Amino acid sequence: MEPKIESKAWNHEIESAILKKWQDDDAYRFEISDKPAFVIDTPPPYPSGKPWHMGAAAHYAQIDMIARTARMSGKNVLFPIGIDRNGLPVEIYTEKKYKVRMRQMDRQKFLDLCKGALDDLEAEMLQIMKNMGLSGDFAHYYRTDSDEYRALTQATFIDLWNRGLVYLANRPNNYCPDCGTTIADAEIIYDDLPTKLVHMKFRVAGTDENIIIASTRPELLFACQAVVVNPDDERYLDYQNKSVILPIFGREVPIKMHHSAKPEFGSGAVMVCSYGDQNDVQVFRELQLKEIVALSENGITTEAAGAYAGLRINQARTRIIEDLKAAGLVEKEESIMHRTPLCERSKTPIEIIPLHDYYVKQLEYVPQLRELAMKLKFHPEMHRQILLNWLDSVAIDWPVSRRRFYGTEIPIWYCNSCKTPLLPKPGKYYRPWKEKPPFDTCSKCGGKEFTGEDRTFDTWMDSSISPLYVTKFRSDDKLHNYAYPASVRPQAKDIIRTWLHYTMLRCVQLTGKMPWSDAWIMGYGVDEKGEKMSKSKGNVIDPFPIIQKYGADTFRFWAASEANLGYDFRCSEQRIAGAQKFLSKLWNVGRFLSSFDIVREKPAKLEASDEWILAELARLVQECKRGYDEYNFFVPANAIRDFTWNVFAAHYIEMVKGRAYEDRPGHASALYTLHRVFSTLLLLLAPITPFIAEELWTKMYSEKSVHLQELPAAGAETGMAKFTKAISDFNSQVWNKKKETVSPETGKPLSLKDPIDIPVPDDLTPFAADLVSMHNLTRK
Repeated sequence: MEPKIESKAWNHEIESAILKKWQDDDAYRFEISDKPAFVIDTPPPYPSGKPWHMGAAAHYAQIDMIARTARMSGKNVLFPIGIDRNGLPVEIYTEKKYKVRMRQMDRQKFLDLCKGALDDLEAEMLQIMKNMGLSGDFAHYYRTDSDEYRALTQATFIDLWNRGLVYLANRPNNYCPDCGTTIADAEIIYDDLPTKLVHMKFRVAGTDENIIIASTRPELLFACQAVVVNPDDERYLDYQNKSVILPIFGREVPIKMHHSAKPEFGSGAVMVCSYGDQNDVQVFRELQLKEIVALSENGITTEAAGAYAGLRINQARTRIIEDLKAAGLVEKEESIMHRTPLCERSKTPIEIIPLHDYYVKQLEYVPQLRELAMKLKFHPEMHRQILLNWLDSVAIDWPVSRRRFYGTEIPIWYCNSCKTPLLPKPGKYYRPWKEKPPFDTCSKCGGKEFTGEDRTFDTWMDSSISPLYVTKFRSDDKLHNYAYPASVRPQAKDIIRTWLHYTMLRCVQLTGKMPWSDAWIMGYGVDEKGEKMSKSKGNVIDPFPIIQKYGADTFRFWAASEANLGYDFRCSEQRIAGAQKFLSKLWNVGRFLSSFDIVREKPAKLEASDEWILAELARLVQECKRGYDEYNFFVPANAIRDFTWNVFAAHYIEMVKGRAYEDRPGHASALYTLHRVFSTLLLLLAPITPFIAEELWTKMYSEKSVHLQELPAAGAETGMAKFTKAISDFNSQVWNKKKETVSPETGKPLSLKDPIDIPVPDDLTPFAADLVSMHNLTRK
């Protein structure tokens, strides 16, 4: 009998033809139906000019597995595809690509360059996503910099403003001199960096006595407004109402008692400057000190620094330390590692500068968000704690204004007469920096002249409304009511404190509802040594040459079988090549079985061997269902591979070959069972390896796509699985015996086809006929 599948090996190049058929058939369209909606709040990737990280590609492959699983579970799936095109990485990439500086050229020309650069990167990214087999809605993919998306961002801001949830305030705020903008607490990371701890001599006013103060920020001496000591520190009990003279600058500042001073650090006395760190901010507020603006928005010391004005931070630090030493005002200097707050994007140390910014209220929502966070279902559960820890640490409202160019503009004009901020009606995309306002007079004073706001929003203001945008919030009420809240938010663990938190905040503020019921959190892709990949280490693996070499299904099966949900996973070409072996095995099994006729109706009587493998299959379906229900594809991928390779192919197929080939009692039972098992395997594998499952399914079982079928239901017929170990042990015993036995005719070990005199154990009597046939046993 010739197999219906002619190709002797799985050729991943066929994936492109299958992909084109899916596109031509519009196989993954979404429209309102009587099925329950299943909406994935897909993370829109950032086309920043860098190749996708191996871990990110694995992440999106598994998001597609979520979509395919839901579709095969009877859900109406909306798997939106978006591209995140706002913010700093776009600007940095454009500056490097065109060798320009954003703030040194016309704003519109720079924005045009950004858009052109993004268009090229976007086309490449979309093609990569398609080649990976993502079953998303590419026909309606969205961009976060489109007029429609930005109009919605602005509309939600106007809504919050009208409800009193946005305000303008001048506060000390995190500032990145390199990025030239305010950043939120959630955009800060910390790293231990080498620095100098300088022990300086502060003279107590009216005496010859010195207090030694150790600081890593001597360059802010001129902005010092107090020295604080702990009220329980016995060394300073007599210093109440005294003051000190600042070294070099000669200005007198008071000594204050404050619990933030730690007696065990340095001398126990701390200088409080505006602003060295967040502790300074808190102490200034509590002691009602008058701030000195130490740094400009360019990270340059202000005129308040006197002889040290106009210097960058490092320059000012070097010169002041040199002058302190020359004046004999340094007791000692230590080299230490200091936990330093860095801008998440530029990786440069942040500064704290008083600036006017717009804030979205979040502090008053923290208790509600914490309560809702406990109801959100996390996959895996352990990552809930990241969100709870972040909510517990939120200390200020969210500053949302940014001094950048490529982003959604803040929709505000200011009256030139009374300076009142005026907002338009929501509904269209506004660019106040270049457009006239949609009103003629100031509603407060009647003024006729206006100045448009030139700042943009924090990019998370756009990203945080993704579940609202994809469900047509405010543009299609019928669809929104059908599709919102979304079903699942898939994302990486490092942006729980930003994307997940801000989306919860904004959607609760705007709709009163949580944006989704489930959060699916993936770990990091790491190298073979377990180290996080980075360009500086030279251990980043570009996944797409790998996909071109081995195919999307091989990459996807590796991603599923390697990455246990929520945990970091190791990436290497060797591991991916190993995944290809399973697809080869699956293809070989399918090609072999395609030579046998399909018996679709279950025979009245099944042989014991057939009942046994169907019991093992029922156990497999149960295990796969558990993994699919938890969105943990590590479970079904490894269970299917183990069953296919080590049970179905290694034992069952060999046991029933005789009955399958020969038209004798049990023939129909064998054919029915072989195809029942293999067709079930293809259905179970379809979400993970969609291409090979489609090719084998349509060649062997139906012209209708495997992805339009339903996942198998878990059966209860597992009793015969109790024989699995005994069958496996007996088969291994026979195979080993044949290897150990030398044939008198050939002088070589017996082949697997040679007869051998081994009895079938009594407990395997129901399988005796198949075992005798399989091993060519001379006695039963």
